[in-house]
Amino acid sequence: MSAPVPTHCPYCALQCGMHLVPLPGGGAEVAARDFPTNRGGLCRKGWTSAALLTSPERLTTPLVREGGDRRRPLVPASWDEALERVVAGIRRAQAHKGPDGVAVFGGGGLTNEKAYQLGKFARVALGTSQVDYNGRFCMSSAAAAGTRAFGVDRGLPFPLEDLAAAEAVLLVGSNAADTMPPFLQHLAAQRERGTLVVVDPRATPTAQAAALHLQPVPGTDLALALGMLHVAVVDGLVDAAYVAERTTGWDEVRRLVLGGYWPERVERLTGVPAPDLRRAVHLLAGARTAMVLTARGAEQHSKGTDTVSAFVDLALALGLPGRPGSGYGCLTGQGNGQGGREHGQKADQLPGYRRLDDPAARAHVAAVWGVEPASLPGPGRSAYELLDALGTPEGPSVLLVHASNVVVSAPDARRVEQRLDALDLLVVTDLVLSETARRADVVLPTTQWAEEDGTMTNLEGRVLRRRRALDPPPGVRSELEVLAELAARLGAHRFSADPRRVFDELRRASAGGPADYAGITWERVEAGDGVFWPCPDEDHPGTPRLFLDRFATPDGRARFVPVHHRPVAEDRDAEHPLYLTTGRVLGHYQSGAQTRRVPELAAADPEAFVELHPDLALRLDVQEGEEVRVVGRRGAAVGRARVTPTVRPDTVFMPFHWGGAGRANLLTNPALDPVSRMPEFKVCAVRLERVGAHVPAHVPVQGAGA
Repeated sequence: MSAPVPTHCPYCALQCGMHLVPLPGGGAEVAARDFPTNRGGLCRKGWTSAALLTSPERLTTPLVREGGDRRRPLVPASWDEALERVVAGIRRAQAHKGPDGVAVFGGGGLTNEKAYQLGKFARVALGTSQVDYNGRFCMSSAAAAGTRAFGVDRGLPFPLEDLAAAEAVLLVGSNAADTMPPFLQHLAAQRERGTLVVVDPRATPTAQAAALHLQPVPGTDLALALGMLHVAVVDGLVDAAYVAERTTGWDEVRRLVLGGYWPERVERLTGVPAPDLRRAVHLLAGARTAMVLTARGAEQHSKGTDTVSAFVDLALALGLPGRPGSGYGCLTGQGNGQGGREHGQKADQLPGYRRLDDPAARAHVAAVWGVEPASLPGPGRSAYELLDALGTPEGPSVLLVHASNVVVSAPDARRVEQRLDALDLLVVTDLVLSETARRADVVLPTTQWAEEDGTMTNLEGRVLRRRRALDPPPGVRSELEVLAELAARLGAHRFSADPRRVFDELRRASAGGPADYAGITWERVEAGDGVFWPCPDEDHPGTPRLFLDRFATPDGRARFVPVHHRPVAEDRDAEHPLYLTTGRVLGHYQSGAQTRRVPELAAADPEAFVELHPDLALRLDVQEGEEVRVVGRRGAAVGRARVTPTVRPDTVFMPFHWGGAGRANLLTNPALDPVSRMPEFKVCAVRLERVGAHVPAHVPVQGAGA
């Protein structure tokens, strides 16, 4: 048996440390590794992550449409044939529509090197502005709110060890017990002390572990945050000295919350009892150290940026950000959700978290890339807007998808399918034949996490080393190899397939930017437990804790941002009397393209389901395990009924891990946040039908406190 290889789990942004032990007959097994984020623990997904390495569903050869006809099946092809089809399609689109006739869609699970190279490939080899990634559906609202308050976005501007030591924690919109179970050990002290407050429309396992669970109507978190801030003002809990010394904009926010968000009104808007709201604020304010954390439940809304801003305003009023042991943070979701948005695969950004429309940033990065600044395209469409434009007269006719399964993960999924089918050429690189890959004209097989070297950046801003433990199957290439070969065939030759060389170039491109990696070398990362950015030179220790002395704004002060509550983009009516909210389950990850192919995980959660409250089930005569149809204004999805008191009577819940008829995103609303361009994944209006009876379930619309 070979020596264990230290590496990290391929799933969420906790990036738990693990050892991979290569086995004599092929494949590997997972062993525990003590690392600061997980302290030797792993969740079910982590322990079974090696199973996918030897999956019989693994892609090992390129696939193309027989005869180039989309009506015919995908068949094996040589790499030369597959790449030539891609290049020919790109050239045809460029000749007909110009550079923006080709689009690129990336993923939040790509290594830093691949995310960086993908953005460079789009802007240099293709010359297109049409590049974005699925992290737009994950972190964009928190990133926008963090940037406008603090001047920079880093999910957690402190290490997890600080969270573990905080006396009180407010956790908004996260079911960490299912999505990142090892994270809960960092909340053990608050759970024991009775100082953990969870905000969630469902009584999730995380909420059930809290001392106080605030259970709002879906889409009303913004009103809840403003009500909490009102309590802080009226009850004299604001840290006036901190506000005066370290912030700007407080007076306008103070007037706003006093004028319209008293607890009894907020109770009518949210369904959260006013005494519970007051108790939550006093619990936070009464602690010597406290943390406010937000996650997707608060952020995946058409007002997600403002919702996060309201919770940031609460944290600032209590004097938390930048104070040792206290702060505000966001729980990044995808494996490289942090690094993936820092280095240029996002529509409006260049490496180092630089703005694409900043002339100085363009000049710096262009010099590293050896091109003229004027040759770099400007900002393009955001993720959903890009998908929605595909195949239209004004939009791209070719799309290259890297490590994303948009047919399952994007909102209004039927519309996305239609746009993909309208393309002249769809190219997907992936390790399995996902639902998106099944619709492609060319499929390129790529390496998995254990078959490649590179770096990842976890939710703390800690840069980590992903190490190659196994050789990939013959015929499989890495994304870096694919991008380098495509670039060369398109006449661009400044693309390396060596991850270490790409990382060194990334370091130069990021130098001086908000996410400065210039001083982070592979040797430094390997020598310890990673290095925190910013790290401007090799003598710098890295920055585990941001904002201790000043915020990353021109004057060093944090910004209060005045925001108002507004209704959800799509409210209930007589035809659609229920709210749908979506999320994850313990055994699966994102679109399920990987975890549904792990036998142990698939057996634990084999199919889509719908959670509904017992009162609702009684009214509809729905039985446990019965097949039900959830019908919305854009489509319908089917799942098995799970009758549980953990969901509100006015709400049903569906996980989003399955394709086919069980796709929750056939229902979700693509209404976009005006700042972050985040779709409203977390709430839309639906009705329930019993599939066997084909009879609509008539449920009267009830008030917020139902």
